Parts: sequence; structure tokens; C-alpha cells
Amino acid sequence: MRYLISLFLIAFATIVATHLPAQNAALNTKHFNLEKGVALEGYDAVSYFSGKPIKGKPSNQATSDGVNYYFANAANKDKFLKNPDAYKPAYGGWCAYAMGANGEKVEVNPETYKVINGKLYLFYNAFFNNTLTTWNKDENALKTKADKNWKNIFK
Repeated sequence: MRYLISLFLIAFATIVATHLPAQNAALNTKHFNLEKGVALEGYDAVSYFSGKPIKGKPSNQATSDGVNYYFANAANKDKFLKNPDAYKPAYGGWCAYAMGANGEKVEVNPETYKVINGKLYLFYNAFFNNTLTTWNKDENALKTKADKNWKNIFK
């Protein structure tokens, strides 16, 4: 009897594991901020952690969970592929401030960003409204709200 239960559990786990990546990919492409199917408006995700974001090249493209990313060079692409979650933007690349303040998906300026505890956060910055400045005034509360709001959106 234990043998049958074990087989059932293994089969169930296998089915779930093979369907989760497809579900994640569908959710990512539905909820991530993608311009022409590319994350970060084509900026190199790894470059944000080196001090200044740099535009990537379509020739250095990688895909993770259904989302396409461009990289400035092969070395950055390789870094990303070794640990994609370390470089993916928070809240699908939407404005962190808007996610925290209102739970809304708002466009960003890909050059207005902040790395917090090793995670990339992007912000809207146009028409004399730099939301990074407002975020910095109440970062802890806004981040807590944004985390909760993103979990509610990303179901």
C-alpha cells in the first residue's frame, strides 16, 4: 500500500512540476512590463548591478519564464542565465512606487532605479514627477504594500 501511495505522490509531483513553468511563463508575459516582448525596455538586467544600466542587444537575448531579456554582452547574458532570479526586476518591472501606493502597473523610466538588498526596483520619472524621490521618503512602508499588492496581481 505504501508503495502505491509513493508512486501516486511521485506521479502527482511530476505532473505539477511540469506544468508550473508553463503557468509561470503565461503569468509573466501577462503581468510583466514588456515593450515589444522585451523586459526592461531592452536594458541589460545585469548592468543595473554594475552601477549604470546599459542597453542590451537583440543578438544577446535570453529568455527566462517566458520573458525575453537583452544583454550588452555575452558575459552578462551568462551571469543572468546562471541565476535569473537575482537580476529580474521587482514587480515585473513596473513602477515600485505606484505598486506600493496604489497597487497599479505604471510605466517606468528604465534609468530611474534602485537596488535594495540585491533586488532591482524601477520607477516612473517624467513630467517633473520622479517617484523614486517619493519612494525614498517612506521606502519600508511602500515596499511592504508593494510586495502585498504584487502578490495579489500575480495570481
